[in-house]
Amino acid sequence: MTTVPQRTLNDGRTMPALGLGTYPLPDGVAEEAVADALGTGYRLIDTAANYGNETGVGRGVARSGVAREDIRVTTKLPGRHHGYEETLASFEESRARLGLEYVDLYLIHWPLPRQDRYVDSWRAMLKLRDDGLIRSVGVSNFTQEQIERLELETGVLPAVNQIELHPLLAQPELREFHTAKDIITQSWSPLGRGSSLLDDPGVTALAESHGVTPAQVILRWHVQLGAVPIPKSGDPQRRRSNLDVFGFTLTPDELALVSARPQRRLGGDPEHHEEF
Repeated sequence: MTTVPQRTLNDGRTMPALGLGTYPLPDGVAEEAVADALGTGYRLIDTAANYGNETGVGRGVARSGVAREDIRVTTKLPGRHHGYEETLASFEESRARLGLEYVDLYLIHWPLPRQDRYVDSWRAMLKLRDDGLIRSVGVSNFTQEQIERLELETGVLPAVNQIELHPLLAQPELREFHTAKDIITQSWSPLGRGSSLLDDPGVTALAESHGVTPAQVILRWHVQLGAVPIPKSGDPQRRRSNLDVFGFTLTPDELALVSARPQRRLGGDPEHHEEF
């Protein structure tokens, strides 16, 4: 079983350096995937209200036999529930679907700047943290300016910002800001879902030279950047392979080779994207 190193958050809690994403697995598949993943060494599981699989994820956690205190479960607030009271109610719905007494990390899924209610949601999340129902609070898809506003208006920085991050969108300026503020960068779509990244000749050549898969090369790139990738896979063998990235190291030149890609988003732009 692979042992994953831990990262320390700015609130003193810890998080594994690599986790399992579950989008877009339906409940039944998510249950099987989570139970199996926890059995093979995963300890960080990522879901969201909008994924429609919190029930399956919770069942997988319960089935796994792994002690609850050893697992980090993340879920996210959907856009339709922004606002103080709405966030409190939405969280309880997520917690009930998950079947958990507490959630380890709760994120605002998208900032929805035109709606302009994310600060109200953030205040509600701080209350939930103070009440012991959330261990750590964070955000997803937030820009530097949006994070600075949270700090200015509440005095509390997120522990995590989960962003689109892969070699086709390396986001160096935002990652640098996170480092300066002691915020963990989490990577969604870490393998560039829907792109040809894993077939790139440079990546496949690196994989061959290290005796690993192209996906392992990309996930190792994330780890060495200091990011926490959360690759999704419904395939047990690929899940094991994705977790096994702590036994080799990319050189600075190899990291630069992976990074040398034309940059483009595969998902929404946080300045404009609205997802309810």
